[in-house]
Amino acid sequence: MTKISFYILPDGARSNRFTLACRLADKAYQQGHRVFVHTSSMDEARHMDRLLWTFRDGSFIPHGLLGKADPTHTPVLIGHGEDAKDEHDILINLSSQTPEFFSRFERVAEPIDQDAEIRKAGRTRYRFYKDRGYPLETHNIND
Repeated sequence: MTKISFYILPDGARSNRFTLACRLADKAYQQGHRVFVHTSSMDEARHMDRLLWTFRDGSFIPHGLLGKADPTHTPVLIGHGEDAKDEHDILINLSSQTPEFFSRFERVAEPIDQDAEIRKAGRTRYRFYKDRGYPLETHNIND
């Protein structure tokens, strides 16, 4: 069964959920996992693509946009609105909705920052997962 983890940034955090998603993707990549980052729009997908190049000096995470990057050589893929194709290891959800395909992943990471709408949508997704019996974890992140 898919394991769901919520990562909550504190009030006054210097970073936002996109930067937190980069940190989570980096950690997963360093541990040998494949990652699919699901965003709400093409603009957000492009933002994540740029951010993964610049979020940390000296780091490199092989990544690309779904449909444009070769998945056999790209362990971190970024998409929006579309199915995650053959990916099934780790899903980082930056969308305000629960992706229809989330249950085929081993793990789902839900980064949450202090934006009121993001928190509200996160609570809705938390209830959705809980009501369906998925194992849930919450991690309070020290920024």
